[in-house]
Amino acid sequence: MRKAILSTALICLAIWPTTGQINPDLSSYVNPFAGTMNMGHTFPGASMPFGFVQLSPDTDTVSYELNGRYNGDVYRYCAGYQYDDPTIVGFSHTHFSGTGHSDLGDFLMMPSTGPLKLNPGTADHPESGYRSRYSHDQEIAEPGYYSVMLDDYGIQAELTATTRVGIHRYTFPEAGPAHILLDLISGIYNYQDKNVWTFARIENDTLVTGYRQTNGWARTRTVYFAMTFSKPISQYGHRKYDRSVYNGFWRKFDESRNFPEMAGHQIRAWFDFDVKAGEQVMVKFALSPVSTAGAVENLMAEAPGWDFEQFRQGSREAWNRELGRIHVETMNEEHKRVFYTAMYHAFLSPSTYMDVDGQYRGLDQNNHQADGFINYTVFSLWDTYRALHPLFNFIQPSRNADMVKSMMAHYDQSVHRMLPVWSHHANENWCMIGYHAVPVLVDTYIKGNLTMNPKPVLDAVVTSATNGWYDGLKYYMELGYVPEDKNGSSVSKTLEYAYDDWCIAEMAKKMGNMTVYEQFKARSENYQNVYDSRIGFMRPRLSNGEWKQDFNTLATHNQGFIEGNAWNYSLYVPHQVEKMVEMMGGSKVFVRHLDSLFTMELDDEHFAHTEDITRDGLIGNYVHGNEPGHHIPYLYNWAGAPKKTQERVRMILETMYRDAPDGLCGNDDAGQMSAWYIFSALGFYPVAPGSDQYALGSPLVNSAVVQLENGKVLEIEAVNQSPKNVYVKKVLVNGQDIKRLYITHNELMNGGKITFQMSSR
Repeated sequence: MRKAILSTALICLAIWPTTGQINPDLSSYVNPFAGTMNMGHTFPGASMPFGFVQLSPDTDTVSYELNGRYNGDVYRYCAGYQYDDPTIVGFSHTHFSGTGHSDLGDFLMMPSTGPLKLNPGTADHPESGYRSRYSHDQEIAEPGYYSVMLDDYGIQAELTATTRVGIHRYTFPEAGPAHILLDLISGIYNYQDKNVWTFARIENDTLVTGYRQTNGWARTRTVYFAMTFSKPISQYGHRKYDRSVYNGFWRKFDESRNFPEMAGHQIRAWFDFDVKAGEQVMVKFALSPVSTAGAVENLMAEAPGWDFEQFRQGSREAWNRELGRIHVETMNEEHKRVFYTAMYHAFLSPSTYMDVDGQYRGLDQNNHQADGFINYTVFSLWDTYRALHPLFNFIQPSRNADMVKSMMAHYDQSVHRMLPVWSHHANENWCMIGYHAVPVLVDTYIKGNLTMNPKPVLDAVVTSATNGWYDGLKYYMELGYVPEDKNGSSVSKTLEYAYDDWCIAEMAKKMGNMTVYEQFKARSENYQNVYDSRIGFMRPRLSNGEWKQDFNTLATHNQGFIEGNAWNYSLYVPHQVEKMVEMMGGSKVFVRHLDSLFTMELDDEHFAHTEDITRDGLIGNYVHGNEPGHHIPYLYNWAGAPKKTQERVRMILETMYRDAPDGLCGNDDAGQMSAWYIFSALGFYPVAPGSDQYALGSPLVNSAVVQLENGKVLEIEAVNQSPKNVYVKKVLVNGQDIKRLYITHNELMNGGKITFQMSSR
C-alpha cells in the first residue's frame, strides 16, 4: 500500500497544474556549494527538505578552544565544510546551515583501505590519519545527493538521505580488507570535554545501535542512532581516549576488539569488511531524538531495502516538489540558479525532530508525543522571524503552523515559561536577543494560518514578554528602555522588544483583548526613549536617565548594539516607520540619511570585533551580510522616494548573491538571507511581520507562478523587464492599479495576477 501511494504521488508531481507541461527538474538549478566559503557557512551534503538528517562532508577538525580560550578559526567551520580546504575528514549526519555559532556534526563516518588509522591527521599531512585529499573536479553536489572521490584511498563516496536516515555508498577500488570508521569524538565546535558520554552496541553482524550525549551550544543533547551495513562485518573494535580514573570491573575484558559493547567519553570505532574489487558497501544510518528503538523504527519505515538510486531519486523528487512551489523565468540562467539555490537554503531548516511514530524529546528532557503535528527544531528566531517564517506563511502555511505548535510545545515544557529564543535538539541555548517567537506566532495568526486556539498563544507571548528576569526586561518594564550600565546591547534590546510588543498588541486587538492591546501598544513606542534627537541616532542610556558618553555611531563593539551600529539600528522601527521618519526630521532629512548610509565608507576598524560583519556584506555602511538591516532598503517607500527602494533592492539582488562558493555575502542564518532574496526577487518584502502588508520593491524575475497551498495560483509578471529597467511605473493586481506602495497578504493568497510595469526611468 505504501508503494502504491508513493507512486501516485510521484505521478502527480510531474504535472504543472496551470500548464499541463512536464515539471522541469528544478533541482538542477540548485548550487549546494553556494555559501560554502567566506561567510556563507552552508554545507553541500545530502538531506531531505526540513530533514533531521543533514549528511555532509566535514573538511577539518578545528577545536572550539585554543589554550583555554575561544579559537577564532573555528568560526569558518560552523557548517563543517569549507570549499577551499584540501582534505575531507569524513561525513557526519547533523549540520546547521549558515549559523554564526554552531554545534552538531554527530556521528562522523569515513571509509578507508590499507593500515587502520584512528587519528584524523592534519590537512598538511593527511597521510598521518584517516582523512583524505579530494578534488572539486571529482565532487558532485545536488539536492539530496553528494559524491566525491577520496583520492588517498581511491574510494568513491556517495551520500543521499531520507528525513531521518543518512545513506552512504562506498565503492572500493581493490579486493581485500576495507575499513569504515565511526568517530564518536568528532563534532562541530568541538572541545576536549564536549562529549558527556557515548555508547555503541553491536546487535548482530550488520546492525549497530547507540547514542551520543554532548554539552555544547545545547548543553544537554542526546542523539540516538541505528546503523546497518549491506554486508556482514568481518571484525570490529574501538579505541577509547578517555582520561577517566575509574574503569570499574570492565577492565577484566579486552574491550578493544570484537567486544559487542563500547562505552566512554571519547571513542572511535572501526568495522572491517572483506570486499572485492569495485564492490559497493552501503551504510544506512538512522537518527532518533528518543531511543535506539526509535532509530531502528525510523530505519525500517523510511529506508527498507538497499536500492541507493531509489533513495536518491526519492530525495530529488521531494526537493522538486518543494522547489516547484514557485516556478520562475528570469533574465539569465544565473538568476534562476541563485533563486532556486535560495529556495533550497530556505527549506533546510527548521528540521523535523521526532520519530516516525510522533515521539520526540522535549525541552524538559522527557519524551513526548506530537499529536497531529510535525515537531520541528532549529529555531534561529532572531534571524528567521524577519523573512523566513513570513515566507513559510506565504508558500508553506501548514508547515509553519506546525512550527508554531512546536514552539508552543517548547513553551509548555519550559520551566522558565518562555517561548523559544534560539533552540535546537530539545535545548534552549539563549543565543541572541529579543523574544522573536512572538512575531512568528503573531504573523501566523494575523495571516489566518494558526491552526490552534489563539488564547493560549496570546497567553504565551504575554508571559514571555513580562518575565522580568530575562535579559533586561525588568528595567525595560520599569524605565521604558534597557539601561546600558545594567544590561549590554541595551539599545538593540529596547528596539527589538518594542517591535515584539507591537506584535502582541496587534494580536490582542484582533482578538478583542483591549487591556493587553493598550498595555503593549504603549510598550511598542519605547523606541522613542533611546532616540537622541540632538545627534539624530538611537543611543544607549544609563539607569539614571543620562546618555552614554564616548559614543561612536560607526562602531559595533560596546556601543549598545549587537551585530550592528547606530547607523543601522537607528532605523529599526519596522512597526511605526511613519513615526520614525517624522522623529528623524521628516522625509527629506530621512532620505538624505538613508543615502548617506548606502554611500559612506566604513573602515574595517569599526567592525573588527564582530565576526558576522565583513567587507563582503557591506554597501557603504549598510550591512546586508547581517540581519538587523534587511528591511532598510524598503524604508524609502515611507519617505516618498520609492524609486530609491527600487534602485537599492535591485542592486543588492545583483551584487550580494551569486552562483558561486562565495555567493553569499554573509551567514545565510538558517535561511533568512535566502528568504530575503526570494521575496525581493518576486517584488515585495515583509518589512513588519505581524502586519498583513508587504512593501513593494523591484522584481528581478521576468515572471513567476506560485502554487499556493490553498489550491489557488498566483502569477507575477514584470512587463518590460531588463537589467536597466529597475523602476516600477505601475503595479496592477488583477488588472487594477493599486496606487500604493504595498500589497496585502489576502491579495497574494487570493491568487490571480500581479503585474509590475517596469521602466528605465
